[in-house]
Amino acid sequence: MARLFGTDGVRGKAGEFPLDVSTIRRLGAALVRALRHDEARGSQIAVKFLAGRDTRESGSWIERELAVGIRSQGGTLTSAGVIPTPAIAYLTPHLGYSAGVVISASHNPFDDNGIKVFSGAGEKFTEALERQVESFVDDASWAVPAEDQRPVEEVDLRSHYLDHLREILPRASRAQGLRLAVDCANGATVSVAPRLFEELGFDAHCIGIEPDGRNINLGCGSTAPGGLARVVSEERFPLGIAFDGDGDRAIFVDARGQVVDGDAVMFMCAKQMKAEGRLRGDAVVATVMSNIGLELALRAEGIGLFRCAVGDKYVMEEMTRRGLSLGGEQSGHIIFSDYLFTGDGLATALFVLRTMSASGRDLADLAGELTTYPQVLLNQPVRQRVDLGTVPEIAAALSSVEARLAGQGRLLVRYSGTEPLLRVMLEGRDRDEIQQWGEEIVEVVKRHLG
Repeated sequence: MARLFGTDGVRGKAGEFPLDVSTIRRLGAALVRALRHDEARGSQIAVKFLAGRDTRESGSWIERELAVGIRSQGGTLTSAGVIPTPAIAYLTPHLGYSAGVVISASHNPFDDNGIKVFSGAGEKFTEALERQVESFVDDASWAVPAEDQRPVEEVDLRSHYLDHLREILPRASRAQGLRLAVDCANGATVSVAPRLFEELGFDAHCIGIEPDGRNINLGCGSTAPGGLARVVSEERFPLGIAFDGDGDRAIFVDARGQVVDGDAVMFMCAKQMKAEGRLRGDAVVATVMSNIGLELALRAEGIGLFRCAVGDKYVMEEMTRRGLSLGGEQSGHIIFSDYLFTGDGLATALFVLRTMSASGRDLADLAGELTTYPQVLLNQPVRQRVDLGTVPEIAAALSSVEARLAGQGRLLVRYSGTEPLLRVMLEGRDRDEIQQWGEEIVEVVKRHLG
């Protein structure tokens, strides 16, 4: 069976498999079939999709071809146009749609695109449902009927989403006239961010708001915050906010021009939520990539940390399993489950502003409480992938380094998902020391697997 779904939906070059016309149409049709099968009510169930997209030039035609496949099976697709990914996650259950689809490749270059799917509850599709969709796409016993040229219905639902966001920042927390520098990455947040900050009374200077279909994420946004940092420093803004192409993550810049990542955001928000009695379980979920400094700082505040695999859907699954209200990734995907079960850059920005207001402190002061430990990443080519615990010399080297870290550092060893490499990541108090320990591990791996 062909694998279409990766860790964040279907991704690829627009126009090439799996984002060629034929596969997109079959995917749309298979989504309807899978949802009807999952509901166990056959062809009688009405399957209604709500779609949104970012600003890539390929977004419109991918949306159109997806609608052809959906309509071929009796479903409907309504488009909310250019709108952030989390807006679709919120609006799908709020307005009673069967599922939501977002056409975006997030922080990738413009010639990439993707299709991610949300359930009727606003959560990302489960892997079991993704496998079911793939099995329907693979089934050669059916075909998408002749071409359907009907246009896609488009509606403006931004006000519903903005009303939802405004609840995060009560009037008492709104610093009227506070100057903000905001980078919309020439992406999906251009349709809502300037309006939101203006309506909340902020003096927002927005950049990255002139999308041309090809400049999304190009030298701007959360993956390239240097331009925003220069604006903040040169024009003396108290803080800057950078979104990614589809608006589900945010990175911040403090008044000194220093980047504040997702780890620092989770730390400051966790502290504030605990003080307000809103941090369920007194714990946070982060991925294996979050710095050991976050874990130690949270522990000092009486807050636990649970780790999961990289990917915001895994963060959400772990939060749901443990009944927690906060989780996220170092990259800026932060989930506040009381509001939404996916990352939302605008919600994250409002939570940071709320925390600043409640504490009476600026961003640099809040973020400065988190000490980030040095990190070393080494890659060693391998001939084959074996269980490292079955090679006594490698197992002994790993055990020795872990003993030396002794709770004040972290060792993460894993195989690359795309290359014949073993990745060795260490964090600790002294960079030279952990570099030496990492090289010890790599040398043993090289002798036995290189």
